[in-house]
Amino acid sequence: MPDYSAARYNMVEGQVRPNKVTDHALVDAMSRIPRELFVRKASRGIAYVDEDIPVAKGRYLIEPMVIARLLQEAYVKPTDIVLDVGACTGYASALLSRMAATVVALESDAELASRAEATLRELGVDNVVVVQGPLEQGYAKQAPYDVILLHGAVAEVPPEILEQLAEGGRLVTVVSPDGRMGQARLFQRTGKVETGRILFDAATPLLPGFEPKPVFEF
Repeated sequence: MPDYSAARYNMVEGQVRPNKVTDHALVDAMSRIPRELFVRKASRGIAYVDEDIPVAKGRYLIEPMVIARLLQEAYVKPTDIVLDVGACTGYASALLSRMAATVVALESDAELASRAEATLRELGVDNVVVVQGPLEQGYAKQAPYDVILLHGAVAEVPPEILEQLAEGGRLVTVVSPDGRMGQARLFQRTGKVETGRILFDAATPLLPGFEPKPVFEF
């Protein structure tokens, strides 16, 4: 099996660190987690490029720099409970497993959920629970969450997902109202109020189920 350690090192040193990613736990996780195991075998040679990697129809692993900056802005703590919405094959959940106490990986696609569970088990990850269900509703059964990641761009963040944040909880995603160039954003809950701020621009593909609503014209 090819050795991807050099590609992993180059990803961290060439894409992640130069983009102001300094969180030690996150950098360590990205240096150790084999991203190539979370893509199709035919795509392993490009697993570390600075692009979104397709893993199924309409589904992608977010490019390394974007996922790194999102997770850094979420300020994940070792005691946090995290919800990864649209977990795909589980790469972001694997990163989060080294940063947080518990991760709930929500995936709507049965095949992707199965792949995520198998890969995480292969890597010995024991603090991630993969659950299957509709992404747009989040996973209220285990709420509230200290951190929520929407793994893909969304036209807007559903209120029912924001409601699953704990006091002081943080949600990170890319918001793209028109489905084109989006903006990474951080939302935080204080009491019953959610505040948000723009972090950076990102051309992240839309997460299925979170597309812009049709506009009717007369």
